[in-house]
Amino acid sequence: MKQAGEPPFRRIARDLEQRIAAGELAPGDRVPSTRAIAARWGVALATASHALSTLTQAGVLESRPRVGTVVARVRVQAPLRARDPALSRAAIVAAAIAIADTEGLSSLSLRGVAAKLGAPVMSLYRHVQSKHELEQAMVDAVLGEALLPVRVPKGWRAQLEVAARTQWGGLRKHPWVARLMSLTRPSPTPNALAHADWVLRALDGHGLSAATRLQMHIVMHVFIQGITVNLETEADAVGQTGMTENDWMLEHAGAFDALAASGRYPAFATVLRDLSGGFELEMDKMFELGLAAMLDGFARLIEAQRERVGK
Repeated sequence: MKQAGEPPFRRIARDLEQRIAAGELAPGDRVPSTRAIAARWGVALATASHALSTLTQAGVLESRPRVGTVVARVRVQAPLRARDPALSRAAIVAAAIAIADTEGLSSLSLRGVAAKLGAPVMSLYRHVQSKHELEQAMVDAVLGEALLPVRVPKGWRAQLEVAARTQWGGLRKHPWVARLMSLTRPSPTPNALAHADWVLRALDGHGLSAATRLQMHIVMHVFIQGITVNLETEADAVGQTGMTENDWMLEHAGAFDALAASGRYPAFATVLRDLSGGFELEMDKMFELGLAAMLDGFARLIEAQRERVGK
C-alpha cells in the first residue's frame, strides 16, 4: 500500500520486500536490475539504485561478485504493514543503544534493531534515514543522559571540571560512543551542542579569542574521547581473545623484561624496576590526572592573556 508522502525509493523497496516475503523471490534469486526497476516504476536510475541499496543495507538483499544483487540467504521478515504506533524514533534509538551496550558496536545493524523491536526492517526507515543517522541519534541520546547541573558553579575551572566529569561519566557508561564521534566532521545535534555551549560559556570573558576558546573546547573533548576509546578497545579485545588486561600483561611480561634488560631503554627499565610490586591501570585516575594537567595548561593561557591585556 502506498503511504502518503512516502518517497518513490521507499515504495519500490516496500514492493520488493513484499514480493520476497510472499515467496515470489526466494533467497539467492536475482532481483530486478536498476534499469528494469526504473522502467517499471517510471523513475530515474538513481532512485532505483537507492531502493536496492536501502534493502541491501537493511540485510534483505546482498551483492554477489559476477552475479549481481540477490535476495539474502536469511529469513526475511514479514512484509511491511501499516505504521505501528508503538514504534518511534526514541524506541529505535533505545533498542540500538541496548545492542551496542551488550553486544558491541560491531554487532549493531538495522536488521538487528528491527528484530529486537519485533518490527519489519523497512518500518525503521520511517524514523531514521540510515544507519549513520541512527548512530548519531544514539550519540546524542547518550549525551542527553549526561545531564549538566542547573546551578552553574563559580569560576571557569570548576565549570570545565563539571562538564568534563559529566561527559566522562556518560561515555564511561557507553564507551562505544567515542568511536562514533568525529573531530573533523562533528554532527550538529542538540545535546552535543549543549555540552559545547557550557564549555564555551565558561571560557568566555577572559580575553580569549573565539578561535582559542573553540580550540580549548575541542582539546578537552578529544581528551575525553581518546581515553574512552581505550575502554571500548579493551572490551572488544576481551570479547575476541577471552583474555583480560592483566592476563595479556602477564603473557607479555617476558618480552617487556627482555627489552628492559637490553640496555637500549634505560628510563623504561628504571620504571619497570621501581614498579616491581605491580601497576594497576585505573582509567578514572588517568582521567583525573589528565584533566588536572589540561586545566593547568588552560590556566596558563588565560593568565597570559590577562597579562597581555593589562600591559
